[in-house]
Amino acid sequence: MVAPINSPGPARLQLRHLSLALVGLGLWAGVPGLLAAQSGVVRIEENLRAEPNGVVIAVLSPGTEIGVVQSQGNWLEVEVEGWVWTPSMIAWDRGAYNLRVSAEGGENLRSEPNGAVLATLEEGALLEEVERVPGWSQVRRQAWVWSPSVELRGESTAARQAEQPPQSTPSAVAPPSAVSIFQASGEAPVLSAPSGDTLGVLRPGVEMAVTGRQGSWARVRMEGWVWLPDGTSTTTVPAPGGSSAELETVLANPTAYEGRIVTWTLQFVSLEAAEAIRTDFYEGEPFLLTRPTDGRNTRFVYVAVPPESLGQASGLTPLEEITVVGRIRTGSSSLTGSPVLDLVELRRDP
Repeated sequence: MVAPINSPGPARLQLRHLSLALVGLGLWAGVPGLLAAQSGVVRIEENLRAEPNGVVIAVLSPGTEIGVVQSQGNWLEVEVEGWVWTPSMIAWDRGAYNLRVSAEGGENLRSEPNGAVLATLEEGALLEEVERVPGWSQVRRQAWVWSPSVELRGESTAARQAEQPPQSTPSAVAPPSAVSIFQASGEAPVLSAPSGDTLGVLRPGVEMAVTGRQGSWARVRMEGWVWLPDGTSTTTVPAPGGSSAELETVLANPTAYEGRIVTWTLQFVSLEAAEAIRTDFYEGEPFLLTRPTDGRNTRFVYVAVPPESLGQASGLTPLEEITVVGRIRTGSSSLTGSPVLDLVELRRDP
């Protein structure tokens, strides 16, 4: 649907999941004893998800105020409210939700009609309508956000950081020769890939070694220390062993690998659109139906395709061998038990 000329239009933002917010060398400690009805402010651009680590339905802008419903581990269930250009939505009947974002590429959620942008809603996002005025609808949605990205009202920066160990001076490690050094001049988000999720945010002045370049993007490496008290429980994740071997490992313990970036060689079968029954996708979300190429595993692999990669995906030939760099959305889909990846990069043989 093409919005009228007065529409604010969609504003695509890169999807970023802050799996770890680095503040200097400290870790955010979580939100113990969170009270319902507490409010907060989004500290940095962050995903709003249908469920913890679930499908992204919007990207929240820094400074957006949210109401907190409850906490669950490192996730907060929040309520977001704002205004959306009505022609960018269609009527929908899905439980508490009666509107669906239909504009190609998504649409802005604003503080008031034509007001400041609070978030970018994904195409297919479901919303509850509160009020309607000519051209605009006031909507709300309860969903989940990664708690380290939210500053709760009355919470200080110090309260968000874990107890720090005594200061010590580690032995210096000389950087490899012929490696350029980049120093962050402001807060620097570190992404898993040029179009991937945010892994962390570095303070100004942190130095990183540049180990590779891709256009205006640079692969960087940094060293630092994290407070990990003796006796802290850790999980050992097996190293990759090729597409099929890694797939077998993921299927054996699907929840342990959610959020992990993998690079798999797969055979393209078809480009599909998700039906309502596929609850790991939003309805109509495009995905690649693929399978491993070596025949050791017959399980299909679903690869969710973002709008910016749809043109490249549409040019694939059935049974073509492709290399997929993706983040594991789920290791076992609810319908078939197959893994679902969010596409980060698609590579084709020249």
